[in-house]
Amino acid sequence: MIENRIELLLRLKSYLESEDQHLASIKEIAERKNGWFTLDFINQSIYSICHHYLNEYELIAFASLIKTAESKNKCLTIGLVMAGNIPMVGFHDFLCVFLSGHRIHIKLSSKDEVLMKHIIEKMIEWDESLQEVIVISDMLKGCDAYIATGSNNSANYFEYYFAKYPHIIRKNRTSVAILTGKETTEELEALADDVYQYYGLGCRNVTKLYVPTDYDFINLLNAFKKYDHLKDHNKYRNNIDYNLAIYILNNQYYMSNDSLLMVENESIFSPISVLHYEFYDKQEAIIESLSHRNDLQAIVGHDFIPFGEAQKPMLTDFADGVNTIEFLNSL
Repeated sequence: MIENRIELLLRLKSYLESEDQHLASIKEIAERKNGWFTLDFINQSIYSICHHYLNEYELIAFASLIKTAESKNKCLTIGLVMAGNIPMVGFHDFLCVFLSGHRIHIKLSSKDEVLMKHIIEKMIEWDESLQEVIVISDMLKGCDAYIATGSNNSANYFEYYFAKYPHIIRKNRTSVAILTGKETTEELEALADDVYQYYGLGCRNVTKLYVPTDYDFINLLNAFKKYDHLKDHNKYRNNIDYNLAIYILNNQYYMSNDSLLMVENESIFSPISVLHYEFYDKQEAIIESLSHRNDLQAIVGHDFIPFGEAQKPMLTDFADGVNTIEFLNSL
């Protein structure tokens, strides 16, 4: 019953918010296995999941939108191919299918197998009947439908292998911010969260700014100093040094505040440790051009997603704008 599944998810929330020593050791293992999964960002991801996905009132309202396997008198097997760019990034897909009551076969990313595997094992420990419902596998064969997330290259393989089945296939996406030049210091510091959290590896991370002509970057670079400590992270530092060397060798103009490089570039995608920017004359023209893109996850700014909120999606903020619940309901 869906009530039992909601109860299990709320128990999971209590567990994730606890100071359980075993959970603490799992976080340490995840950090050792993937150097990008620092404890701060693991905790940030867990906090976001607990407060935005596992809020009891909103979870119950969300569940009411689902046509469950019981209501259809038909239980299907849904294959999930999860990404691993940020900690527990596949949790929303897992939650949607779990609430639907269908069986779940999961192929975990090698970059994020520790945390997701642990919470699945913990839920099975609480309810042994889930052993036949949630299966972790290296091969996803014989499923009735698939939800797969990966790079543009891997998406081509997914399209080939899953073509005969109902599917959602997600490709590379990123996010941008549109500035007016009238942002407060507090808003710019909040924007730093959108840029720096998870080292910029998430599809909801801002990787490009659109700024008005003659924009003064001084306040922005100063506000971004709240993340100066990231320059001491070895993997992130290597990216700064590498990209800086490229710009110097190419005699390319750049700006820097020691933890980030900023270069003018038309691409909305930027390398780790780099933030692209582009000047505009009319904001309406920028908004119009962005409206036609299929590789844009979110826009941050006045009249858009508030500064600092990009990495705090709600239950109904579906990745790539594809409603996972409507997809499951249609099967």
